[in-house]
Amino acid sequence: MSMQVKGTLLQILKTETGVSKAGKEWKKQDFVIETNEQFPKKVCFTLFGDKISLIDGVNEGSEVEVYFSLESRDFNGKWYHNINAWKIDRPEAPGAVKSYPPEFSAGDIPPELSDDQGNDLPF
Repeated sequence: MSMQVKGTLLQILKTETGVSKAGKEWKKQDFVIETNEQFPKKVCFTLFGDKISLIDGVNEGSEVEVYFSLESRDFNGKWYHNINAWKIDRPEAPGAVKSYPPEFSAGDIPPELSDDQGNDLPF
């Protein structure tokens, strides 16, 4: 199940590391956003492994759009939930200048090449 939500980045928590039962090292980082709804909610997302780099360069207070998946698992009769982020976008500010490609004109087209034998192919 994939979903997305927009909000303001409130807090980036410290990176956690450890070793699994199988002996593999793992790392994760949590961050919290507050949604932009009539009744705002605070949501804590988790980034695992190389996905931690997605939060690099994003400052607290920035507007973000987080794409995530939900996951639940049973452990000893109790259910635990994860909200795993897999993509973070930073929407442009309302007053930001967007960069579009330059206008195209007829002068941008190169002249046709032909040889003396009537072939108009350049090779």
